[in-house]
Amino acid sequence: MQLRFSPSMRSITISSSNGFIDLMKIKVAARHISYRTLFHTILILAFLLPFVFILTAVVTLEGVNKCSSFDCLGRRLGPRLLGRVDDSGQRLVRDFYNVLNQVNTEVIPADLKLPDSFSQLVSEMKNNQYDAKTFAIMLRAMMEKLEREMRESKFSELMNKHFAASSIPKGIHCLSLRLTDEYSSNAHARKQLPPPELLPLLSDNSYHHFVLSTDNILAASVVVTSAVQSSSKPEKIVFHVITDKKTYAGMHSWFALNPVSPAIVEVKGVHQFDWLTRENVPVLEAVENQNGIRKYYHGNHVAGANLTDTTPRTFASKLQARSPKYISLLNHLRIYLPELFPNLNKVVFLDDDIVIQQDLSPLWEIDLGGKVNGAVETCRGEDEWVMSKRFRNYFNFSHPLVAKNLDSEECAWAYGMNIFDLNAWRKTNIRETYHYWLRENLKSNLTMWKLGTLPPALIAFRGHVHPIDPSWHLLGLGYQNKTSIESVREAAVIHYNGQSKPWLQIGFEHLRPFWTKYVNYSNDFIRNCHILES
Repeated sequence: MQLRFSPSMRSITISSSNGFIDLMKIKVAARHISYRTLFHTILILAFLLPFVFILTAVVTLEGVNKCSSFDCLGRRLGPRLLGRVDDSGQRLVRDFYNVLNQVNTEVIPADLKLPDSFSQLVSEMKNNQYDAKTFAIMLRAMMEKLEREMRESKFSELMNKHFAASSIPKGIHCLSLRLTDEYSSNAHARKQLPPPELLPLLSDNSYHHFVLSTDNILAASVVVTSAVQSSSKPEKIVFHVITDKKTYAGMHSWFALNPVSPAIVEVKGVHQFDWLTRENVPVLEAVENQNGIRKYYHGNHVAGANLTDTTPRTFASKLQARSPKYISLLNHLRIYLPELFPNLNKVVFLDDDIVIQQDLSPLWEIDLGGKVNGAVETCRGEDEWVMSKRFRNYFNFSHPLVAKNLDSEECAWAYGMNIFDLNAWRKTNIRETYHYWLRENLKSNLTMWKLGTLPPALIAFRGHVHPIDPSWHLLGLGYQNKTSIESVREAAVIHYNGQSKPWLQIGFEHLRPFWTKYVNYSNDFIRNCHILES
């Protein structure tokens, strides 16, 4: 932009920088204006015109509208020159927030008819010309309905999963029946386990003795097979498999017809232990037969439950705590190991939902420092489901007896793979303490803790636990499908604790192969019972 004064100073021309277009020409009358006033006017125009040009360009580029008249331009530039902007959008948002807050405190009519989809809601808005409040009420009612349906669906899923986890798959039931029939008709299935010449080894403390208590034949076969195949000295392994009376014949048949030589396997039923009489296990007899307890574990878990105030996770925990296995003598059997095996010094107790992937013979070399129970502590990790458990996760600290005797921050430990020093155990009152707390929980109508056999064991073994390295025992494969595959591969023992057992359809697909690799799918009994590899 250029300013050009005439020689007589009677006219001023404002032109573009290239000189081709004269934008403004001002003629000055000498008698009506002073040079000083003229000079000031020129200065003002020189400052204002560039800003007008820039604002005009900005507005044009923004394309707020296509208005090109001077009047429209003024309406658009005026607020900008005065530092004001159009707040109609913000005002609309504020108004909508006010409507939402108002609707949030109102009661939704019970007879309100709700559309089935968002598109239907939009259509009804157009047809019925809903105002903002009506729209907000409809939207809130639809969302609350969706939340209720989602909660009901989640609780239904948890119940179905609980039933699936508590039931016996048809294939496993078939396997037990066929092997039981084989026991009665086939002499080879009834042969003595182990052979008479190996009987002295059952109490030889130079061997590595494992104890497994289960009524699941397929699961027992995986535990034993994985232990033998992973061992550097399988000839030093002795397995003591304990089962109930109804499963004894089938369990015996399996290991008689499928030996795991050079390892030694003994199969015994609880009815064959002289020590396991009613006189010695009165508390467990009460637990198993008391009508209120049976109703608690086998009754309707939804009836009487306030699902509105219960989170799905809390409900899942309660269902897990009501698994019928928790009142089974087989599940409590580990508390009687010193009496059941009076000639043994040290044993490793295994749950039936584990897989052994490394040689466990070094476990017998661990110095427990005079403690009874070598176990992995479960309060040392970030995983909220499995490895961050303290006493507060298991016990009801609103109960006065619990609050008085226990520390809510005390670290918990895991059942499933435990080294037990039976000699040290026999010098303690662990069994008596276990019985005492079971009685107190019965008197308190089962309100002192929520999970099966671990809570009374946490109390009974207090002061008698020696922590072992977590790499020996990886837990949680039956709880969550986010378990690290690399961690699974590196662990010595992996534990499918939780509902999603690998032999169930609800088991996690990517974790199941670590278990199925030890199932002999070519076995006639397994094939005939249609236990197929996934």
